Amino acid sequence: MIKNTALILEGGGMRSMYTAGVLDYFVKKDMFFEYNIGVSAGASMAASYLSRQFRRNHRVTTKYIKDKRYLSLSNYIRRKEVFGMDFVYHYIPTYLEPFDFEAFDKAEENFVVVTTDCETGEAVYFDKNEMKGSLLTALEATSSLPLMANPVNYKGHTLLDGGIVDPIPVNKAMDDGYKKQVLILTRPQSYRKKQSRFSKVFKLKAYPKVNHLMEIRYKHYNKTLEWIETEEEKGNIFVIRPEDTLSVDRIEKDPKKLDALYKQGYEDAKKTYKKLKEYVEN
Repeated sequence: MIKNTALILEGGGMRSMYTAGVLDYFVKKDMFFEYNIGVSAGASMAASYLSRQFRRNHRVTTKYIKDKRYLSLSNYIRRKEVFGMDFVYHYIPTYLEPFDFEAFDKAEENFVVVTTDCETGEAVYFDKNEMKGSLLTALEATSSLPLMANPVNYKGHTLLDGGIVDPIPVNKAMDDGYKKQVLILTRPQSYRKKQSRFSKVFKLKAYPKVNHLMEIRYKHYNKTLEWIETEEEKGNIFVIRPEDTLSVDRIEKDPKKLDALYKQGYEDAKKTYKKLKEYVEN
């Protein structure tokens, strides 16, 4: 296990297939970090990584992405959610592609999931011990993006996607004592987020603080990217990111595109592995 280094995983919906490829290469090399923190789909990818289930994320996504229960307009018509959250976060890991809870529990690494509290508009973090016996619900909560999924009640909170308030949790990792960080991002280096046109039109009447966060989150995200690039140039952090996301968007349904992005992540991890080893060992 790599000590004193945090592995930080941003979300990005289907773009996190890139993350899945990187993490599977880590599994092959038996590279695991003392501290892991994930947001949204990044957290889901991390769970299978920490349970040592090689290619599980790839199988789940490419095998079921065209299943209407996974992602479809009919889900939204019936349940006001584009992704079938119960199907994705409970039925698949329980019955179709079983998640290895025993291996996950035995793993010594810490794992933190980022969520957003709908009432307070603040980030709520859950570590591995807090999620014991309810990991799947925590993963559902961190991936529940407004208008694509419904809020999740968990541990006394009403929660939505962690990326709303803390999309790349570098500060949380530092607060927990990890200045040395390895980041897996799902956008090219040149990317900067623009204000979503939907954030001004679609509102959650019950959660005004979430509405405000959705309007300004592009500013917070871009500011974080600027900090990351500065620290990366100094050699203080190590970043793995795609050169090209291959036109894969958050709700991509083409298995071939998803497979290609996964392979890009695997190859990028392979190409940077020597430099990564030098970084974590110095």
